[in-house]
Amino acid sequence: MKILATGGAGFIGSHTCVALLEAGYDVVAVDNLYNSSEKAIKRIQEITGKQLRFYNADVCSRPQLREVFDSEPGVDAVIHFAGYKAVGESVQKPLEYYCNNLNSTMILCDVMREHGCKNIIFSSSATVYGLDMKSPITEEHPKGPCSNPYAWTKSMIEQILVDLHTGDPEWNVILLRYFNPIGAHPSGLIGEDPKGIPNNLLPYVAQVAIGKLPKLGVFGDDYDTPDGTGVRDYLHVMDLAYGHVAALKRFEGSHGVDIYNLGTGKGSSVLDVVHAFEKACGKKIPYEIKPRRAGDLPAYWCDPSKAERELGWKAKYDLYDMCRDSWNWQSKNPNGYDD
Repeated sequence: MKILATGGAGFIGSHTCVALLEAGYDVVAVDNLYNSSEKAIKRIQEITGKQLRFYNADVCSRPQLREVFDSEPGVDAVIHFAGYKAVGESVQKPLEYYCNNLNSTMILCDVMREHGCKNIIFSSSATVYGLDMKSPITEEHPKGPCSNPYAWTKSMIEQILVDLHTGDPEWNVILLRYFNPIGAHPSGLIGEDPKGIPNNLLPYVAQVAIGKLPKLGVFGDDYDTPDGTGVRDYLHVMDLAYGHVAALKRFEGSHGVDIYNLGTGKGSSVLDVVHAFEKACGKKIPYEIKPRRAGDLPAYWCDPSKAERELGWKAKYDLYDMCRDSWNWQSKNPNGYDD
């Protein structure tokens, strides 16, 4: 099968391209390098010893996307990672987030339809469950009012894809709701490379450990959790990547819309992550407690049993593995791909 990955040079996209190549798929990566690096593409090939085709193209550009599909006849399925992804930035720039994330998806689906490709896996998020999460969260949990524009774009795109199948049942749609992906490829060649101050916990911890940032800010230590800090379902990015490979097999015998949570089913607190990272890097991580952030939930984690039952997928890495691989990436690449 020929698989096209939008956002294929990004954090999750690059790791998934590794998993796809290792599984024997023919891979085409599309990325406009807005928040990623072409060096990731070279390193994917270094890790796997296999070639993929890369196109520096914007999914929001219909002419550019048509050119990619014209150059790559016979695409069997698309995995759609491309999009803006910072929660805080989405609050500051809602119009940009709605415009980019929704338009790119609609243009992508239209160009796919023109070229006879009607299989899509969408990179969704646990944020679509809204603020009223009851853990462990199953796929039957109702989607709730979202707390930020980023989350709303994920929720709206899910609805667009469901309606697309309703209007044309030939479409096969898989919505993968990620929980909290962290870590890096065990080789240390690819990993998360945020621009500026990281928005997510793990790259922030890693940059404190490497000395780029003075200390970690922990937002709230008075939640109703074992140590007072927020609890999340952290997932190794390679486990997440293998989840996409497992989902692709679903297209062989399924027609319709499928939804899967991808997580470990276990909650870890912010301080659990800090202590696991300290063990991995052999250093103390200085941190300070700050006020709670508006919209943050005390604790949530998923029930991943549907993915195991229907896809044969289950997370294999534990929290220490995630921190070890993140430190390996960060220590080998202190400035990310800019090195």
